[in-house]
Amino acid sequence: MHIKLKRTALAALLLTGSICIQAQNLKECFREMPDSLCPLLSAINRADCIDFMESGMKAEVTNNLGGKTEMTVLTPDYLALKMSTQTFWQMKMLTLPDSTQVICTVSTACAAACDSHIAFYTPRWEPLPADCFLPESWPVADDFIAEAADTTSFYRYQEARRQADITLLKAELNPKEPLLTLTFSTPDYMAVEARETLTPYLKQPLTLMWREGRFQP
Repeated sequence: MHIKLKRTALAALLLTGSICIQAQNLKECFREMPDSLCPLLSAINRADCIDFMESGMKAEVTNNLGGKTEMTVLTPDYLALKMSTQTFWQMKMLTLPDSTQVICTVSTACAAACDSHIAFYTPRWEPLPADCFLPESWPVADDFIAEAADTTSFYRYQEARRQADITLLKAELNPKEPLLTLTFSTPDYMAVEARETLTPYLKQPLTLMWREGRFQP
């Protein structure tokens, strides 16, 4: 869909939920999150996590698979959960230029390497098109790897570069500021020799700032 049409559709969707958007806060939205979007935690689990955090207790619950899930951070506009030993979930309330709000969630799974999925919703958990809120040019591997200037290691660099054939990104929302940090995690799944060859050429993680209703470099 053309970006202008997407923006028009987005504005209409947000308008229909404007009363809810103004009335709800992060804790209320989290408690009312549909089970289909968080099948590992029941509504009681979610409420318990908040109650434990506010009481200064360890916010750990037994999830629907019998494992342990822990809420690790809770602020007025951000929360973080360690869903399992290898999965993590974050939620942040972000403000649009017209003062309405959207929810941003980041789901991260870590095996050999971590990879994240970013999603956006109204406070009534109606899905919103993510590309309306993310950079028009999404980062790729070349944005995280510098060119090799040393000709003596050029061929080893080229071979290592070819192994970085999949762009895996670990995304992290900032608890205190409207920032999204993207870390290039592809090297974590590469062979040790190739990873060590590529490491000196890796750039710093990319930080995107929430400005004018979207994350921008």
